Amino acid sequence: MPVILGEIKVLTRPLSVVRICELFSTCLAFSLEASLESESIDRSAFKHFCTFTWCFFFVLTLLILLVDFIQFQSIIPLSWKNLPITVATLAALMGLTSSVGFACFVVVRWEDAKAVAVTVCSCLAFLAYASEVHLIRLQSREQRGYMASAPGLLKVFQVFGGCVMLLLLSELEPHKLSNWYSWVSVGMKLLCFFMSLGTVLVMLGDCAGRCPLPFDRLLAGFCLLAVLLYMAITVLCVTEILEISKTRVTFTKLTDSIPFIETIVACLILLTYTVDLAFSVKLLCDRA
Repeated sequence: MPVILGEIKVLTRPLSVVRICELFSTCLAFSLEASLESESIDRSAFKHFCTFTWCFFFVLTLLILLVDFIQFQSIIPLSWKNLPITVATLAALMGLTSSVGFACFVVVRWEDAKAVAVTVCSCLAFLAYASEVHLIRLQSREQRGYMASAPGLLKVFQVFGGCVMLLLLSELEPHKLSNWYSWVSVGMKLLCFFMSLGTVLVMLGDCAGRCPLPFDRLLAGFCLLAVLLYMAITVLCVTEILEISKTRVTFTKLTDSIPFIETIVACLILLTYTVDLAFSVKLLCDRA
């Protein structure tokens, strides 16, 4: 089929301008990060997380910009109302994490102008993606999809929180996963992560109407199960902190602070699931 190019004014719209800024800032971020000397940056899982974030969302943003310009939305087997807002929200969250983490773990320890430039570019990318989320949410209800609503944004945050939990897990030393409750906690985190990820994928594929069960009730059940699981995860995290506090007074390594970060993230995810459950219950009550 022939390629149909859009008008040049498509690239001058506020959304397109913001996406071009996203491309520019993310490209600069991973390009400068790749040029850093190997001895001046910690080759940890977090470094790979930052690089993946900038490269992955650069590619996705480029594809979204091209599809919007060429006007191929109708042949994409995804919900175009939900895809851009989902990508922008997840990119803003992961970009913020990369910016703060890169500044704390790299710039503070190494006096390198390129490392500072990487952090600045990452911050600019975060601001650009946050601006895109704001612009999409300003659109009319007919132009927005489910993922632009409050429950949809909460589900994106839940997926993001699951990614952060897995990242923190990869930074732990192997002997710290020897306890039985550590493996139980990992299993519960993975279950919640896959439930939220599955929900987002169903919305992106516009497959909610094909579900053999009432999808709104299924979402409410998922949220209730996730709230119960994350209540248990939070209790396990607090218990681990109390045990560490009894046996250790000072924290000399970066990995020693991971249980505290994990507890904070678990509390935030528990809060999002609780609010999401409230939205689901309200929706069921309104339909009843």
